[in-house]
Amino acid sequence: MIDSGLSNANKEAFYKNYPLPEFDLSQYIYAQTGENTKQVVHITRDELTRFYALCDTIFKYFHSQWDKEGLETSTLLRQKNAILGKTLEVNYFKDNIEDYLKRNNKLSEWYPTWYKDIVDAIYQECWGLGGISQWKHDEAYTYSQSAKIIGERIYFMEDGKMTLKPQRISDARRKQLIKALLLNEKHIHYDGKHAEVAMHDGTRITIYGEKLVKENLEVIIFRKYIIPKLSFEEQAKRHTIPEELIPVLKDMVKVGYNMLFTGAVRTGKTTFLETWQMYEDTSLEGVMIETGAEIPAHKLQPHAPIMQLIADDEQLGSIIKPLMRSDADYIISAEARDGRALNVSMRAANKGTRRCKTTYHTTEPMDICYDIADEIVKFYGGDLYNTIYKVAKSFHYVFHFVQLADKSKKRLKGIYEIRFKRHEHCISMHPICKYLYHEDTWQFKYDIGEDKMEVGFEEDRTAFENFERGLKTLEKKFPYDDYQVYKPKYDGLKR
Repeated sequence: MIDSGLSNANKEAFYKNYPLPEFDLSQYIYAQTGENTKQVVHITRDELTRFYALCDTIFKYFHSQWDKEGLETSTLLRQKNAILGKTLEVNYFKDNIEDYLKRNNKLSEWYPTWYKDIVDAIYQECWGLGGISQWKHDEAYTYSQSAKIIGERIYFMEDGKMTLKPQRISDARRKQLIKALLLNEKHIHYDGKHAEVAMHDGTRITIYGEKLVKENLEVIIFRKYIIPKLSFEEQAKRHTIPEELIPVLKDMVKVGYNMLFTGAVRTGKTTFLETWQMYEDTSLEGVMIETGAEIPAHKLQPHAPIMQLIADDEQLGSIIKPLMRSDADYIISAEARDGRALNVSMRAANKGTRRCKTTYHTTEPMDICYDIADEIVKFYGGDLYNTIYKVAKSFHYVFHFVQLADKSKKRLKGIYEIRFKRHEHCISMHPICKYLYHEDTWQFKYDIGEDKMEVGFEEDRTAFENFERGLKTLEKKFPYDDYQVYKPKYDGLKR
């Protein structure tokens, strides 16, 4: 296959060696279907059928040449890079498609309206994202958070709801897309069940394969960040958080509390963690642990000394000891989903490290100490009662997020202080912020434990005093109705 960077003379030589067959739609349809002439005439009136026939001809032509030259594997790698958004590889395919169309006088052929032009249409159908490309590249979907393939059907998130689109993807094309996405992913052990991949622009892809779904109903989910700037101001602009809370949040970052960002799937936990990290002191050394390359810390804070580790579930257990001996100022554990990842977060925070940040899937933040401890004990064993108290000592605040009925809208549902009284061996959850659904507003409570005051005085007294004043001001302006402290009872778990 010719490279897009070759000269015209070399391209001429290539086409002499591999003459292009003149594309005849009628012959193609007859060869594929055995339809008689009258039926063929009827089919040619279908523009979509004609377009797919052209795609099929071009696909077979180029792959036959790659196969002759032994380039099938390298071409699949090019396709994977093109799908992930790398410009060089995208241009490679498009340049060669355009050459083919010019030589066959097909540049004016009809193409589906969800593509930019005939070249883009053929590229996307044969080697790109197919109908999903409209969601990726059309300005109309700039603020659409997700798209989904289920079998041959394609859905886009529109106005907060999943909407079935007219475009389709064939079984063969869908399987080819999955294969290309997972090629050379050394950190992913795909067994036909589940995998996650990140695109070049940060779009996250989740795959549910043939061994986990009904026949020919593989699922590919695309999720992208729609916030143009990671800042508290941008979060407030979208009404995810109240604008009045911004100064308090900035002071909390400066103090260096250990944070848990929680919520169900698609509630904006990871985006808020990234936003929080943007205010972190760039002179401090950090370690970010992920099971997939989801958060580009090197792009968010290019001058900050942050180690980015990608470890699968099995590797997480082996990196705990080295991490505990490292001189990192803080640890970020993105998407802590099981006992291994949560154990890393808890042990790092429990040894006295400040500024630790973790995201965790839960819908009930009040019992988060029990839930995290339970996950850890299920995997490693140990005493559940003692592990609960380790969790309570390790983390300071929980930020809980929800998704509204309009799924494009997220809200901070509450902020909770995890308070641990050493002498009384007592855990309590103190809400300092709550969201009112019916009014779409927030209320606040000034309530700061002695242990949080101690952290504030040790880390940054000025920032802590500003945090105190800010919370008092918010309570005065937006008082918290029916304030209650939650005191879970764990004595029954004692051995």
